[in-house]
Amino acid sequence: MPPRERRLALETFMPGNVAVGVMDLPVCRRVSWSEVELWSDRLEEAVRRSGRIPETIIGLTRGGWVPSRMLADRLGVKRLLALRAQHWGVTATPTGEAQLSERLSVSVEGENVLVVDDITDTGESLALAQDHVQTLRPGRLETATYLHIHQAKLRPTYVAEEISRDSWVWFVFPWNYWEDLRTLARKAAAMDPGPEAIRAVLLERCALDVPPEDVARALAVP
Repeated sequence: MPPRERRLALETFMPGNVAVGVMDLPVCRRVSWSEVELWSDRLEEAVRRSGRIPETIIGLTRGGWVPSRMLADRLGVKRLLALRAQHWGVTATPTGEAQLSERLSVSVEGENVLVVDDITDTGESLALAQDHVQTLRPGRLETATYLHIHQAKLRPTYVAEEISRDSWVWFVFPWNYWEDLRTLARKAAAMDPGPEAIRAVLLERCALDVPPEDVARALAVP
């Protein structure tokens, strides 16, 4: 997912009377590389079981770029393309509708295509990507994500793990760790500045346990 769909997802999945501060500092779950490997294996198995190996895989960047590469490697798919969508979230900037900022510039007409993202929170970005690729007249179009939230507007063809509405948290993927930490740390700093204090806020409010040196390193980036 692009700077991911989190803000809208928070507004969708959390009670209407939740304070803005809680929405800005959601409960987090830090994803490990071993989980990424497991989810990649599950997607590979699901695709192979279907008998529909794609000729082209399209990663929905930025969040879907690593998952798409992992899946292409496992399936032996050589053609890997990218679409870029934007959907501002909690760890990005103001909320707004999903939109494609970089479309496909090559033909996929008649090809069997698989669009891959890391997670469907609201599902808006993946739905937008699917609609765009469909206009290019692929032979077959399917979608895949590591994680799928039940209330998302689009259910991918292939899902590695499903997440119920009640179990929703902010998933901090390895490829988004520093960006997420930087934004969350800046929000926490407004409550109590200093690496140790910020770390304590993130642990208490987000269940995110990070070293103070990581906090300092994240905040050093403009």
